[in-house]
Amino acid sequence: MPDMITLQDIQEAASRLQGQVLETPCVESRTLSQIVGAQVFLKFENLQFTASFKERGACNKLAQLTPEERARGVVAMSAGNHAQGVAYHAQRLGLRAVIVMPRFTPGVKVERTRGFGAEVVLHGDTLEEARAHAYQLADAQGLTFVHPYDDEAIAAGQGTLALEMLRAQPDLDSLVISVGGGGLIAGVATAAKALKPGIEVVGVQTLRFPSMVNAVQGTQHPMGSSTIAEGIAVGTPGRITQEVVARLVDELLLVDEGDIEQALLMLLEIEKTLVEGAGAAGLAALIRHPERFHGKKVGLVLSGGNIDPLLLAAIIERGMVRSGRLARIRVSARDVPGALARITATLADAGANIEEVHHQRAFTMLAAQNVEIELVLQTRGHAHVQELLGHLHGAGMSASRM
Repeated sequence: MPDMITLQDIQEAASRLQGQVLETPCVESRTLSQIVGAQVFLKFENLQFTASFKERGACNKLAQLTPEERARGVVAMSAGNHAQGVAYHAQRLGLRAVIVMPRFTPGVKVERTRGFGAEVVLHGDTLEEARAHAYQLADAQGLTFVHPYDDEAIAAGQGTLALEMLRAQPDLDSLVISVGGGGLIAGVATAAKALKPGIEVVGVQTLRFPSMVNAVQGTQHPMGSSTIAEGIAVGTPGRITQEVVARLVDELLLVDEGDIEQALLMLLEIEKTLVEGAGAAGLAALIRHPERFHGKKVGLVLSGGNIDPLLLAAIIERGMVRSGRLARIRVSARDVPGALARITATLADAGANIEEVHHQRAFTMLAAQNVEIELVLQTRGHAHVQELLGHLHGAGMSASRM
């Protein structure tokens, strides 16, 4: 039986972290509350220096090392936020930090981790190979291995944010927490249930990585290979954390990729705050299961804000398409001089901005004297797109949405 994490461990962690990590705001979002029908409070962990809550656990773990362990240094395996949290706090405490990352890790993450003074070792094609190598280095060089989640000191450090949430908003009914390996929810559930036994703690996983759901509920949901919430894409949950989840967490919910994309965009547009996929999973659960939280006071943790800019650009563009603000239409017209000018003038009069034009002569089933023109338009939404098609039809052209 692993050692239990206790409220006292988390309170002691909080005093160690005083002045070492940011006490991030926990405030209501009135607009999100109206949209989902619950009173939504956001904990902005994406404002930490390395843009994620992972610093809390790392700092708590490193602060408790013995003088001998400090002299030798630490090693961690992570391609993400844990790496930066360990590297940054090791640098602050003057410790040597070795971070093992899989070879496929994006260059920007490698550089950022090096920027915090860590020695980065790229090894293996999978997280498992990288982890095995990190354990070998720990043995060979006497380094202390800092696990991303399956460690009491790490989970206790993460749990400190629940103390802050309940201090800022004592009457929360539910905490909705994203779950990967389980370090965050284990710490949060331990703290919250000890301080307020009636509070509900709900975990969220993606349909593509339901490892904790399978482990705790004995289900056999298939595991996927990739998700935009890579921060919670964990194949095997922690042993210590799984025990806490089974004991203290009220429910585990699953969300899909579309829910996460939508939540991420809502946070960006409404709250003007940038979160990564895993950081949007809690809001995604409220979007997917609104009746489950209706009328409750719900605390969400925006767990991190490290997202690849190209992925963000793709999500924004896809969101524009879903909301009808970016639309593709096909117009067929007589292939005569001025036909394109008439089409563009009609669209301009109706208030659309043309982003792309594709003139199609050969690849079409139309009669030879006709031409097919595909356009990508910036519009005000679905209703506006219908209006534009009406204008084109009114001008004698055949037009349809693609």
